[in-house]
Order: sequence, then structure tokens, then C-alpha cells
Amino acid sequence: MVGEGILKGLAETARNFFGSYVDGERLTTVQFPEQRLAPIEATRDFPFLVYDGEDWHAGMRCVACQICEKECPPKCIYIEKSADKKPDAMGKAQFYPAKFDIDISVCMSCQICVEVCPFEAIKMDTEFELSTDDRFGGLLLHKDKLAKSNEHYHRIHPTEAAAVDAGLAAERMAAEARTKAAAEAKAAADTKAAEAKTAAASMQASGGGTQ
Repeated sequence: MVGEGILKGLAETARNFFGSYVDGERLTTVQFPEQRLAPIEATRDFPFLVYDGEDWHAGMRCVACQICEKECPPKCIYIEKSADKKPDAMGKAQFYPAKFDIDISVCMSCQICVEVCPFEAIKMDTEFELSTDDRFGGLLLHKDKLAKSNEHYHRIHPTEAAAVDAGLAAERMAAEARTKAAAEAKAAADTKAAEAKTAAASMQASGGGTQ
């Protein structure tokens, strides 16, 4: 029936309105800021940068690939890639953002930056009280303000963070297995080459003695 969804919505609104007079659970508002509702896990407000370990600069997952900057619809992300490299969480030398800014006065919290990031480096925070009297500089967040620990990520999005950690651990194990296999293959090749060289030298020496 046309308009059935609207009627269902109006019925739910009416049920909550009249029910709130007899049932506290029907209350859909609280006396903010004295009372606060705990954000649900799927809450998303503005992006932050995840880092591992204690040092936010050394542990930052971002490698300045600039995909999020290119894909951002309102173009509120600004990244400058470093000239040098540093080891990432897996020990691989990577570039890092010399500059990473997000203008949250423009950000529309679409989460596209999170979805396109191949390094699980940018996630959505649940912090929303970011008002400031500095309308120009106060809402432009630099990487030192954007950087937050993996522990913070686990606190606000525990299910998602656990899945991300499991995926990263699997990638790390696969990379270690590939490195180990390559080292073993190289060692086997070196051993085989050495044996062949020894055999050739032995045959040459044997041939020289017969003559």
C-alpha cells in the first residue's frame, strides 16, 4: 500500500510519545549534557589515524598513499608524502605522511576514506564535541591531533577492531612465511651451487691427476 511506511513511522512516533509518560525506556531524549547516551558501536563522526605501539609517529599505519585524499568527496583531506621512509608495523620501509590534515568543518562523515584505505590506517571516531571559537584554524586537525592508538580504536569499535587486527596478523604471518620460504630457497640454491662447484673442482682435479 502506498504510504504504508509513513504510517508505520507515525505509529512508532506516537507509541514512543505516549509511552514515554509511563515507561522510561520509551524516552528517546536525555538531558544533555548532564545526561549522556553511550554511543553505539556503529557510531561515526570524524576520521582519526590509527597507530600501533606507544609512539604515534613511529607506529602510524598511514603510508601516505593519498588514496583517501583523492577519493574524499568534499576534498577535506590534505596529505604531503615524506621524502624518506620508516619501518611500518610489519618492518617494511614505507613512506609516511609528512603532513596529514583534515578540515572537519568540511568533512561530511561519509566514511569513504575508511573504505578505500588499504592499510587500515584511518577510522571513524565517536567524538563529536569539537566546537571551537577559532573558525579558521580550530577545525583544521593536524596529524598529531588525528593520531590515536589502536587501544582507542578497540574501545570505540571493539568488534571491527578485532577483525582488523586478525586480518593484519594473518597478513603479517603470510609475509613472514614468504620471507622464510624465500630464505630457505636461497639457502638451498646456494648449497646446491656450492656442491656443484665442489663436484666440478673434484672432477677437474681428478682429470688433471690422470693426465
